[in-house]
Amino acid sequence: MTEKYEFIDGEAGNFPVQQMCTWAGVSTSGFYHWRSRPLSATAKRRSELRAVILQVFSDSQETYGYRRVHAALQRMNVQAGAELVRALMRELGPGAMPAAALAGDHDRR
Repeated sequence: MTEKYEFIDGEAGNFPVQQMCTWAGVSTSGFYHWRSRPLSATAKRRSELRAVILQVFSDSQETYGYRRVHAALQRMNVQAGAELVRALMRELGPGAMPAAALAGDHDRR
């Protein structure tokens, strides 16, 4: 349900909310109730974790993959599983480039 509400909220400036609710099969009152609720503890935690992940990734000159980011978080005593770090990094966008791609194109003959 949350995905539908998030979509409606994101497109509210482009289409009438009532019409989108009808298309999505949700009630308008349910949408507005969802919108007025505070963030859940999980959503807050994920948001905070995204910020830390972005900082670690930026500090690594955007070369760390999820495994190294996870290791850095462990050294910082930030509790997060490797798969959660991986999922959040995927949500945030493109991951780290392989080291070979950073080194440039080399012909191996």
